[in-house]
Amino acid sequence: MTRINHHAAVLGKPIAHSLSPTLHLAAYQALGLHDWDYTRHEVDEDRLGDFIDSCDPSWAGLSLTMPLKQVALSIVDVVEPLAETVGAINTVLFSPGRLLVGANTDVYGMVEAIQHARRAVTQPPQVGVIVGGGATAASAIAALGQLGIKNPTVLVRSLGRSGVVIRAATSMGVNATYQTLGTPDAHKALHNADIVISTIPAQAAADLTTLLKPTLDPRHTLLDVIYEGWPTPLARAWAERGGSLAPGYDMLLYQACEQVRLMTGKSAPVEAMRTALYAALELDG
Repeated sequence: MTRINHHAAVLGKPIAHSLSPTLHLAAYQALGLHDWDYTRHEVDEDRLGDFIDSCDPSWAGLSLTMPLKQVALSIVDVVEPLAETVGAINTVLFSPGRLLVGANTDVYGMVEAIQHARRAVTQPPQVGVIVGGGATAASAIAALGQLGIKNPTVLVRSLGRSGVVIRAATSMGVNATYQTLGTPDAHKALHNADIVISTIPAQAAADLTTLLKPTLDPRHTLLDVIYEGWPTPLARAWAERGGSLAPGYDMLLYQACEQVRLMTGKSAPVEAMRTALYAALELDG
């Protein structure tokens, strides 16, 4: 039996559904990293510090999911600029000297998923809309910025509960416009968007299907960050109208690819990881 010399894991609560082990273990196998292991642990906000303290020098990194992405900001020693701007850490790296570095690969995952969906589109996007006002929406603002969209419209259910995304936009110097879902201005924004990123639950987003244009084309791209129960009602309606889709599971894939690179120092085997993920989700390649 191969001795495990390097450990990594995904933490969160709940965590049983996480597909991160599927992705990271597929990467280790493809890269020949037979002495690496990747596990999942149910950890809440109160226990994150204790878990990190218990990690010995064999640990390379941690993937963080909800509800740990904000509390980690106060636990790590160094927060990478993008993670600090977005206000969320989804990756903790154990650097030499026990220095804990917090990073954000969600933005990378969004950008790569959208670019993959638009690989046949030559016209750059001009107008972006984000649906939702939480931490994932904050990452979406950074992703749109990297795609060249500096003045997105953010559609929220309540401005009073959207402080995370508002703070992130302000920190980035982004001139975002905020509209309340269900208003005529929100409807108009959806109609004009080249890229829409939905960060809200599938059932809540289903209400948007009646607001979409009757016809779309591949220049109109939807990233729905939900990856379970695919396609979501919004994604199905978008595709039926002719738009291109960036599935949430592709975002999951690409953010994990960047985590593999950061933790192992090796380029991620994207297609091996894609094959493993699609098999786990019972998707056609």
